[in-house]
Order: sequence, then C-alpha cells, then structure tokens
Amino acid sequence: MIAVVQRASRAEVRVDGERVGAIGGGLVILLGVARDDTSADAAWLAAKCAHLRIFPDGEGRMNRSLLEAGGGALVVSQFTLLGDTRRGRRPGFERAAPPEAAERLYGEFCARLAELGPPVEQGRFRAHMDVELVNDGPVTLLVDSREARSGGAPAPADEGAAP
Repeated sequence: MIAVVQRASRAEVRVDGERVGAIGGGLVILLGVARDDTSADAAWLAAKCAHLRIFPDGEGRMNRSLLEAGGGALVVSQFTLLGDTRRGRRPGFERAAPPEAAERLYGEFCARLAELGPPVEQGRFRAHMDVELVNDGPVTLLVDSREARSGGAPAPADEGAAP
C-alpha cells in the first residue's frame, strides 16, 4: 500500500460538482492499493500516517503528529500511484489491486485511521474526483507499507506510539 501524504491547511473532494469530503487543517492522503497488500498493510499504514510527526510545535519544528495537532484526514483512493512508467509512454497498472480488493482495503485503511482518533473524510471510490487542497509548508511524503514488510520500518516506540 502506498500513500502520498500531504499536510494541508484545507482540502476538499468533489464528484460531479458535489462536495463529498472536506477537512480544515490535517492530512490529505492519496492511497494506492497493490495486488499483494493485506489488512496488515492497511493497519500499519494507518498508524504510520496518524503518528507521523510533520506538524509544527510551539517552536515551528515538525514535532507533532496528526493526533497531537488535532486535524482531520481526507483519504482519496488513487490507483495511479501503482502505475509503472518504466516502459513506453502509457503507464501499466499490473501492480494495482483489482477494484473489489482495493475498495475493501481502502475501507479498512479509513476505518483503522478513524479508530486512532482523527476525523476521516473520504473521496468516492472509482469515481472521477476533483481534489482541491492547500498544501501547508509544503509538506509531502511518500509512505509505502512495503517498508514494514522488508524490515525497513522502525519498531514501535515507547508510550504506545505507533510505527
């Protein structure tokens, strides 16, 4: 599972002109689900996003998580994150999960993130969406659950913190 995580001062997603999700300050998470992703990927990535210390503290340093900053999350499914552009001019999407599996894991990710505390808004799965956001910073990170599978992710910290 791969996510483009953007710190935003506001964001919204529209489908056919109708606003289907919006947040004030928080995170916009563009989420791609790969064929080999599992529920464990959804849980790991949700915890990682919730606990990333990318919000400013009192001294302006990136030292607070979404949970500490009190923001919301706008999660938008984006299979194109799994696009393979190594050959030719048209991306291949063989790595992307089939729609049914992707939708299930997208839902699991959103549920896991909401269980951790932040309000979670969503786009509409398999819809053409217009996403508008004001990237705060700008702060944009790429987070991939394969890091956890390969042993590249750090062990959970003390005080019950997530990865």
